[in-house]
Amino acid sequence: MSDWPIHGTITGPIVMIGFGSIGRGTLPLIERHFEYDKSRMVVIDPSDADKRLLDERGIEFIQLAITAGNYREVLTPLLTKGEGQGFCVNLSVDTSSLDILKLTRELGVLYVDTVVEPWPGFYFDENAKPETRTNYHLRETVRAEKRANPGGTTAVSCCGANPGMVSWFVKQALMNLAEELGHPAAMPTSREEWAKLMQGLGVKGVHIAERDTQRTKHPKPMDAFWNTWSVEGFVSEGLQPAELGWGSHEKWMPENMRVQPEGSGCLAARFMLQPGANTRVRTWCPTPGAQYGFLVTHNESVSIADYYTVGEGLDPEYRPTCHYAYHPANDAVLSLHEMFGQAGQPQSVFHVLDEDEIEDGIDELGVLLYGHARNAYWFGSQLSVEETRRIAPYQNATGLQVTSAVLAGMVWALENPEAGIVEADEMDHVRCLEVQLPYLGPVKGYYTDWTPLDGRPHLFPDDLDTSDPWQFKNVLVR
Repeated sequence: MSDWPIHGTITGPIVMIGFGSIGRGTLPLIERHFEYDKSRMVVIDPSDADKRLLDERGIEFIQLAITAGNYREVLTPLLTKGEGQGFCVNLSVDTSSLDILKLTRELGVLYVDTVVEPWPGFYFDENAKPETRTNYHLRETVRAEKRANPGGTTAVSCCGANPGMVSWFVKQALMNLAEELGHPAAMPTSREEWAKLMQGLGVKGVHIAERDTQRTKHPKPMDAFWNTWSVEGFVSEGLQPAELGWGSHEKWMPENMRVQPEGSGCLAARFMLQPGANTRVRTWCPTPGAQYGFLVTHNESVSIADYYTVGEGLDPEYRPTCHYAYHPANDAVLSLHEMFGQAGQPQSVFHVLDEDEIEDGIDELGVLLYGHARNAYWFGSQLSVEETRRIAPYQNATGLQVTSAVLAGMVWALENPEAGIVEADEMDHVRCLEVQLPYLGPVKGYYTDWTPLDGRPHLFPDDLDTSDPWQFKNVLVR
């Protein structure tokens, strides 16, 4: 494509916080799809490694770490300079999403991020209770702010590939499934209607099922963590407790699983006393078929389970189980193995693989809706690095799935500037996917007869629940 559509006009300044792999990839999408004053765009990052990309465009760069002590002083004049409504695009690590989100809403500035990120120290605080180190806890800080200050200037929370895009995939998959099962439904218009639709279709749960097959041209060296997206982000979330939305159909719980305390929020999720990136689950993707994934904590595991709940509390009438089931690129798997083999001590070198270092492969990222009359249905993106190189610079396939979701979140915010604080589940999935689809490669749906009971060698005793293949007892690798 060469005739890219203009989706809107940003009338005020644009401030991008963070210029790592996702910031670099988001920049050309902003250039393509918005009208804006380039002289009023500023990028802030503590590293100047890619400053040349900004210098070539005449975009201002500030080499600075945004901290709890300086964020108001630094961001306020940048976001309010001149006329029009500004836009804060927060793609950083080690900055509080909540604090920056609150500031932008005070200033009447639009906001988008890809994760609820805390100030430094949160992820590795050995004195913190396990329940406060979860994404559930981080998410509830933003939901509490939404309840306390409803409405107002739009702030889109957690709008990357996942969390973000996958929530739009869930809605589209439900509409496809309803048609397939002979129960075509009008598009739901509320959270309650969406939850009733999922319940009525018999969906027991959702895996965010991903397989990254992107291969590097050269082997990974020792003492280096290689990944196709932020290593800092992956290590941080990978060392958090394994966490999942807990479905109303579940009959068994691991001994080291814990519930969140009463009064702490929606109570849709539970966590295990072990790191997510060292916890394996059985899942399925179209290209490899059955596979192992890591049960890494993610915001969408909680938000999807919460959004589709019928009832409330720990024991609602209906709630789907939901969790990430992630098989990253092989070099990332090797990096995790090395890290946990060193008692969880991260490597000295963190490196994000760019598109020139990758030989081939795809990032197959979708949602596996299971337990219904057709057993399981995967719907998602099968974006290759070759396609990525053709349509967007400065990123691999994993990155483009994220940056195009950021683009969709920005478009939605511009078109809905007074929606308050929202998550991807609460947005118009049809409009968001319309913006994003040109960047996702093939987006398809696949049915499968596979269940977590399949493919076991039966050479050793196995404690299974054969009465219900989709019990978490059968999914978890023990």
